[in-house]
Amino acid sequence: MANLSGTTIMLTGAGGALATAVAQELVDAGAELILVGRGESLKRAEDRFPATEVLNLDLGDENSVEELRKHKVDALVHTVGAFAMQDAQKATTADLNAMMTANMTTLFHAVQGVLPHMLRQKEGMIVGVSAGQAARMSGKGAALYTASKAAVAAYLLSLNDELRGKGMHACVVYPMGAIDTPANREGGMNWAATIDPRGLAQSIAHALTRPARAHITELKVYPDV
Repeated sequence: MANLSGTTIMLTGAGGALATAVAQELVDAGAELILVGRGESLKRAEDRFPATEVLNLDLGDENSVEELRKHKVDALVHTVGAFAMQDAQKATTADLNAMMTANMTTLFHAVQGVLPHMLRQKEGMIVGVSAGQAARMSGKGAALYTASKAAVAAYLLSLNDELRGKGMHACVVYPMGAIDTPANREGGMNWAATIDPRGLAQSIAHALTRPARAHITELKVYPDV
């Protein structure tokens, strides 16, 4: 198991299916959590996990940045995101904006919130979740989702290059398949072909513990099929 004792980690999307698995893994590894989320899902996370701070914020709103900057963190794990299917010819500008806001803008605001302090302390790790479609640069029936998740990957990889030599790193995680969540089960996905969220969380925790000379920049996690 990863050892994250003495590490303060900001976890976004708190209460979501993936974030719940990540929170459990991080707590078990000894990390202190700052939970960021919204509404009832955040309340469930607050009731379940010990946290030094609980922030009810809409990360799609740029006003969230100033609130995030009030908190000192060693790492950010960003799990906020959304998925939708559309025929390319029927997609609208509103559909595009919704996908980009949920998947890319929320990440941008979260990073803008934690980055100034990390730069001052010359240490930090930023982990964001992209998608298998973005890794393959292809997503039939999900062009806007794929594009928004590709933006996530490109942003994190470029950020990692920019932070090189400053004691900080960024990592993009690609779940190379659907994650086993209640929503996906209800949607009729084959359980055997989905990714175990706790296993994915363990992979994220592993990435957080890598030393600077052996850090992980891209992490692809596959289901057994």
